[in-house]
Amino acid sequence: MTAESHAPGRVLITGGASGLGAAVVEAVLNAGGTPVVLDRDISNVSGVKAFEVDVADRLAVEAAVREAAETVGGLDAVVTAAGIDRCGKLADVEATEWEKVIGVNLMGTVSVVRAALPYLKATHGRVVTVASTLGKRAVADATAYCASKFGVVGFSHALAAETGGEIGVTTMIPGGMKTRFFDDRTEQYKPQDDSRLNDPANVAQAILFALSQPKGCEVREMLVCHEEEGSWP
Repeated sequence: MTAESHAPGRVLITGGASGLGAAVVEAVLNAGGTPVVLDRDISNVSGVKAFEVDVADRLAVEAAVREAAETVGGLDAVVTAAGIDRCGKLADVEATEWEKVIGVNLMGTVSVVRAALPYLKATHGRVVTVASTLGKRAVADATAYCASKFGVVGFSHALAAETGGEIGVTTMIPGGMKTRFFDDRTEQYKPQDDSRLNDPANVAQAILFALSQPKGCEVREMLVCHEEEGSWP
């Protein structure tokens, strides 16, 4: 932290029970901030406020964000780290499963940010949306994931244009990370070499960097990945 930067404050983190979200929780705590978790499964969350919610359920999100914000007396930032995937060719992925990816990754991001906007505008806070290198480059057998993450990039850029001077918006674009994200995939869709996956703690530090910028300075977009990342450029 520089002399001009500041602690992250009260940070709402979706998907905060595991993976990148959990790494962000730890980074915020270590920086003296107050993380608040939204996740479908909060059974393993301890030491921080946590609320159980499916981010694809807009009405439930609105209630959870309101409760979370009121519990900690407002919000200074939101990090949308919740995400899922369903791999396979378009014809082979069930339509309901395909749409679930859009529901969590894109619509969940939008719903959380929309619900948090009044709190963020009150504090001139910040949003960090988590996209992906597959929001920049498309690959086969990932139509749902690519569509959702390309959507997050577009949404985030438009939101930044819309809210300039009111809140900060950063689009974080991580490459593959060593998390449980790949656990439920069939073998053919799992990384064959996890030595090229980044530590989520590294991405969490990049997010913290964006959140700790002095007033008037915004990191609008950041791509962070392992030095041998295969999905970029």
